[in-house]
Amino acid sequence: MLIIDHHDVRRLLPMAECIEAMEEALRTLAGGDAVQPLRTLMRLPREGSLLGMMPGYLGRPEVLGIKVIAFVPANQGTDLDTHQGAVLLFDTANGRLLGVLDATEITGIRTAAVSAVATRHLARADARDLAILGSGTQAETHLEAILLVRPVKRVRVWSHIQENAQRFARRASSRHGLEVEPINTAREAVEGADIICTVTAAREPILRGAWITPGAHINAVGACLAATRELDTEAVAAARLFVDRRESALNESGDLLIPRSEGRLGDDHIRGELGEVVSGAVTGRSADDEITLFKSLGLAIEDLAAARHILDKAAAEKSAVSLELGGRRREAP
Repeated sequence: MLIIDHHDVRRLLPMAECIEAMEEALRTLAGGDAVQPLRTLMRLPREGSLLGMMPGYLGRPEVLGIKVIAFVPANQGTDLDTHQGAVLLFDTANGRLLGVLDATEITGIRTAAVSAVATRHLARADARDLAILGSGTQAETHLEAILLVRPVKRVRVWSHIQENAQRFARRASSRHGLEVEPINTAREAVEGADIICTVTAAREPILRGAWITPGAHINAVGACLAATRELDTEAVAAARLFVDRRESALNESGDLLIPRSEGRLGDDHIRGELGEVVSGAVTGRSADDEITLFKSLGLAIEDLAAARHILDKAAAEKSAVSLELGGRRREAP
């Protein structure tokens, strides 16, 4: 069994490689060669804290495993990420534990990589103006990912805490060699933007439909519970909506469920899963002035595909810590 820490996850999972791995995993899911149960959430006594368990199986590349992750909102503003946990991979033939990998880093990279896949297939080809609402880990990885799939020339960032947006802008400008502008309001950040990424911890809408320019593409990432949302009803109703998985969206996404409870839209407002768009089974963008929306909840098969990619590279270079856990029958005395 190999143990892969967050440093090696980052080194072995470059964003460009992860984008291709996520596209293949989503194509496999759409083709039916996957088992993807709904995640199980255990609420902890500490307000807002959760333990999430996300099992899955993917047929290509073949991988079986589970991500177990603790979500601790109180970590925000500290040296610790709000998401802490591990991805466990098992041999599909005999059930041996093959690897334990840092889930925080995998989650940060693969989530942005999936948004990049959505942007590649749903945003206009000439999209150059990017707005990011949020300034944490996902803001950083989303900027990196979107720059790989569209010729972005302008980047604006907004955060509830203006100082965080300013720090993010300075750091990102230096890293990517382009000016990232900190903006005072969410409305100013998104007006005129071709691509909008919402990556906040908001429980109530921070993006309103009235602000969105025709032809924009939105990656809605932050809200992942049935009672929370980042987009108002008008934003969702006006958009051509795609999801990572229908069952997940119809059970877990407040961005969809709250407008549905208001009677503003039905389940058929979902035009398709992202994997169906990737495989060509469903049409993505149908007009330049259309607003497209990808609602991301995060799937176990994404974590497992990323972990498989990392584990294969680590095994080839023989760089990871290796341990042997039980699982073997004892010899009879």
